[in-house]
Amino acid sequence: MAIAMRVEPRTHTTKGDLRKLRQSGKVPGVVYGKQLPAPAAVSVNEKELTALLRSHPNAVLEVDVPAIGVQSVMVSDVQRDSLTHNLLHVDFHQINMNEKVRANIRIETTGDSTGVREGGILSLILHELEVQCLPNDIPEVVEVDVSELEIGASLTVGQLKLPSGVEAKSDSELVVVTVLAPQKEISEAEAEALEVEMHEAESRSEEAKHAEIATST
Repeated sequence: MAIAMRVEPRTHTTKGDLRKLRQSGKVPGVVYGKQLPAPAAVSVNEKELTALLRSHPNAVLEVDVPAIGVQSVMVSDVQRDSLTHNLLHVDFHQINMNEKVRANIRIETTGDSTGVREGGILSLILHELEVQCLPNDIPEVVEVDVSELEIGASLTVGQLKLPSGVEAKSDSELVVVTVLAPQKEISEAEAEALEVEMHEAESRSEEAKHAEIATST
């Protein structure tokens, strides 16, 4: 179900105007879309947008675009201040409810891993999964059941069980979660080597993810 979000027209675009707008508790934004005669400059309430991004970052929104009318949109890009992380700008992209869209969905693990019960360490390597589906089928999270994972075992993107109508677009070979062997009795050198190995694994996952996104655009 779409969430209604109020937007207001924005006519002034100088740096001074944008600074005043942000100081008043609003975030400048733009609504883009093939069906729009032109991109529409808008502003939204900062608190409402912040709450939305925390709870439903991939929600389908209904916004009344000035001089155009009510449109179904999704947040496509958010800019934040590098120091304060305050919202600086937001882009909305118009969508067709009958056409598939792509979204990055948060991954959560469920279940009590066999390997963890034996002393292993559960490590979630991929924190988001890129999926493609109809707007109304976008899941809030992707749940990964780790109950059967033993020490040394892993789950890849290709092994995930996704809801009907939802297709993973991330590389199917990417490791999502793994169970590491207990580290209580390993040496300091082995611990450092393991840390390097995990860092390299995460880097490979991120590189593959970005490469997949780049080739799909």
